Amino acid sequence: MAETREVESFLALAEELHFGRTAERLRVSTAQVSQTIRKLERRIGAPLFTRTSRRVELTPVGRQLLADLGPAWSAVGAALDRAVEAGRGVTGTLRVAFGDAAGGQLLAGVAELFRQRAPGCAVEFREVRPAEVLPWLREGEVDVVLAGLPLDGPDLVTSPVLVRETRFLAVAAGHPFARRDAVPVADLARVTVLRCALPDPWLDEHAPGATVRPRAGLQELLTLAGAGEGVLPVGAHIRRYYPRPDVAYVPLDGAPRLEWALVWRSATARMRAFAEAAADLVREPA
Repeated sequence: MAETREVESFLALAEELHFGRTAERLRVSTAQVSQTIRKLERRIGAPLFTRTSRRVELTPVGRQLLADLGPAWSAVGAALDRAVEAGRGVTGTLRVAFGDAAGGQLLAGVAELFRQRAPGCAVEFREVRPAEVLPWLREGEVDVVLAGLPLDGPDLVTSPVLVRETRFLAVAAGHPFARRDAVPVADLARVTVLRCALPDPWLDEHAPGATVRPRAGLQELLTLAGAGEGVLPVGAHIRRYYPRPDVAYVPLDGAPRLEWALVWRSATARMRAFAEAAADLVREPA
């Protein structure tokens, strides 16, 4: 039977597909990751990854193991967390992260309802940049993040969608797009598109050459858009919370709606109670 370290190393490498990043995530050396994976491969009797100087990929056996093992491993972790929380009750501190003012306002409302139901549990708020979302979740900096979907991973759990909104483009006030009633999706191919580091399969498809600003926050990206460095796809709420004289917001015609949900790793009693409060809050009539 595989050891816990072997399973954790395999799942991390299957997601990162990079030995260095996997080592950083597990807080071990690259050599230790390599040794652990080789030991697991010897145990199974087949290679799980193909390795070249440029890339790491799952083999067919590795892909099958990931499909079989990922959900089961998450279920084991969730079961242990539930047992711990059942003994403690909904107590302690829940660390909640948001990316912008609208997200912070929504989570503040959720936290108020959550505290009424679980007065023994405190809520701490953290503002997170896009590039920090996954590291903070996986390194335990925060317990839950309000994030745009999809935010996938074998170790991540996503709540039902809490908010859906129209996509807009943030463009410089003097940009030709600013004079339009809407911008067709096809026109993204004609301009420089700005984006953060978080995955967005729809944007990857329609703007494959987008300029990624890995560590930029929202205000920095809006400043770049206002300076004419490119156009920035955003959700409709940005118009209300971030009005700027140098930026115009124009509907993006033909784009699917953005979806927002809670994302976490450990399905503790605290986390389940918070997710239930969020679902109940957005169901309440305005």
